[in-house]
Amino acid sequence: MSRRFDAVLFDLDGTLLDTLGDIAESANAALGQLGLPGWSMEAYRNFIGDGVENLARRIIPAEHHRPEVLQQFGQLFREEYGRRWTHSTRPYPGIPELLDVLSVQQVPMAVLSNKPDEFTQQCVERFLGRWRFRQVLGDRPEVPRKPDPAGALQIARVLQTPPERILYLGDTKTDMQTARSAGMFAVGALWGFRTGEELLAHGAQQLISHPLELLPLLGLA
Repeated sequence: MSRRFDAVLFDLDGTLLDTLGDIAESANAALGQLGLPGWSMEAYRNFIGDGVENLARRIIPAEHHRPEVLQQFGQLFREEYGRRWTHSTRPYPGIPELLDVLSVQQVPMAVLSNKPDEFTQQCVERFLGRWRFRQVLGDRPEVPRKPDPAGALQIARVLQTPPERILYLGDTKTDMQTARSAGMFAVGALWGFRTGEELLAHGAQQLISHPLELLPLLGLA
């Protein structure tokens, strides 16, 4: 069977790694230091995915949206997450098996996240370090964050692969918008943070409920 795609670009949080608990606990700890109420872990499913600044605006009450408060939250969150990022984070079931197959088949892989770049690098090294990713990029000042396609297109150049030959797997509307804007094939991960309805409404071309369901889309099953 011929391959429809030559490479795979992954989102990180909610796609490769279940980071919800560590992020929620870190954000609530930061809110507590600011004297603000926290949120349930489930609520964070709808808050995560667009960077720390947008997370702050979503979980801090509007009457506290002063620049100094938002900036202080960002600093506190990074400190708290730096202490908690390994507590409950794990690859989703099926992800190790998927990455094993892609590695054996020599399918180029990369990661693009809106998580701060230092934490993106640390998470991939700690939890996914046995697999080779050609490039791993988190949120950096010099590149617009997703859904801007700049990061995805940068990865396409590094992979030396036309965007239309890259399959993009993510779990939020931000990922679907990024994939479509970059000209990549958008696949929604139903085990992640958002619903299938959201993914389809924002451009998902395929939904999968288990990581190994990606293989037939690549012509590998």
